[in-house]
Amino acid sequence: MKPTLQVRLSQHLALTPQLQQSIRLLQLSTLELHQEVEQMLEQNPFLEHEEEMAPMEFGLGTLSQSATPRDEADSPGSDEPASLEAGDFGTTERADWENGTEADDFDGIRETPSGNASTNGDEEFEPQERSVFGPTLQEHLRAQLLGMRLSAQDAASVHVLIESLTDDGYLDGTLEDIAERLADALGLDDPEAREDLLDQLRCGLKWLQSMEPTGVGAANLSECLGLQLRQHPPSAVRECALVIVAQHLDLLAKRDMKKLALATRSDDTIVKAAQALIVACEPKPGRPFIQAERLVVVPDVIVVKSGRNWKATLNPDVMPKLRVSDVYAQAIKGQRGGGTLSARLQEARWFIRNIQQRFDTILRVSQAIVERQKAFFTHGEIAMKPLVLREIADELGLHESTISRVTTAKYMATPFGTFELKYFFGSSLNTDAGGNASSTAVRALIKQFVAAENTAKPLSDSQIADMLEEQGIQVARRTVAKYREALKIAPANLRKAL
Repeated sequence: MKPTLQVRLSQHLALTPQLQQSIRLLQLSTLELHQEVEQMLEQNPFLEHEEEMAPMEFGLGTLSQSATPRDEADSPGSDEPASLEAGDFGTTERADWENGTEADDFDGIRETPSGNASTNGDEEFEPQERSVFGPTLQEHLRAQLLGMRLSAQDAASVHVLIESLTDDGYLDGTLEDIAERLADALGLDDPEAREDLLDQLRCGLKWLQSMEPTGVGAANLSECLGLQLRQHPPSAVRECALVIVAQHLDLLAKRDMKKLALATRSDDTIVKAAQALIVACEPKPGRPFIQAERLVVVPDVIVVKSGRNWKATLNPDVMPKLRVSDVYAQAIKGQRGGGTLSARLQEARWFIRNIQQRFDTILRVSQAIVERQKAFFTHGEIAMKPLVLREIADELGLHESTISRVTTAKYMATPFGTFELKYFFGSSLNTDAGGNASSTAVRALIKQFVAAENTAKPLSDSQIADMLEEQGIQVARRTVAKYREALKIAPANLRKAL
């Protein structure tokens, strides 16, 4: 075959390090961003915390003059102004970044709505003040251990088990698993030594399960409830309850009192008393010790009333206050050439600029959401309108992937609670009037119907679908069931009052 030369024209995008960094910063949560900032502060000597700086006016003006050294524009390797403006982001880089030329790694939801108000299911976190919190579960147990007169061997076994507890107070794995992990860490290869270690942990577990809170150190729910029930004086009711938690938790969950009475060979009165005893137990002994601070969602954006409208503002508490160090910038001012120091200086400038761009974009997207969902901020979720990512993307001239990154793990404080930005997006359902209803509003209606139902005759999914039909909203029974499950509402047979 005769060799030939061919000329081909092709287009491809090369992501600069600065553009890659701006994309990565955009998708970080507030906690991850602050970790990134601390890491960059350790690595780059030109970057430092800004003290007593004026507030950053993202999207409206420039960083304070102290955000960059006054002679910084004269430093080698840079022709940039001393202050970084929101519109100052490199033209090509900004266009590529906002218009989603990085769409190959699009991790968005496109038009799939988020059914959650937060990262923890449908729990809504109210804005609240941080306060002083008590000890963790491990700290509480270690304090008790200090007051117990145990041998060094037993104390060590209990300590290992304390460190192997989950936040709920259960063992993280079987006792055999914990023993195996410990043996591997200690380098114990002898089978006999491993068996001795397991025996020590079995003894330590008995001590652990005698500590407060009662039920700690259980392997499962059945054992946890059993440990708590045994603290009650012996009685027919307690014995019935012990049999139920050991063998018939499934029947208890279904509230099938007749089958429970047959299974435990007890009369209805004892079964109901046993149920009340079980319900009074704590299924998660570690729950009271979970640090409330970990459950607080710090909003990135706060929505406030502005005349007759609503306005999104950035939360200044989550905005890193950074500047380029005057000392280091002046030190290399007279130097010429490329140099490592000049590169680190430029890196510090770009990092500040990319953080500014991140918050500028979050604010723009948040304000667009507020404009689209005005009724929500006055009337709550029942007034939520259908909204998809593409609508906000088209309005702001951004790509859907950018909107997806902005709305992931970013939170907005509203008069009705703090919600992830994704919460404000929802699919639409047809109405008799020819319009559309948001799936979020439909879920709110379902919650209202269930809250007002007769608990002696709870509403079935079909009945709820009929009630929505009366409101002019066309929803199939299976859709109602899906929304009900997303709201963590039990089926009608489990909601029935005894």
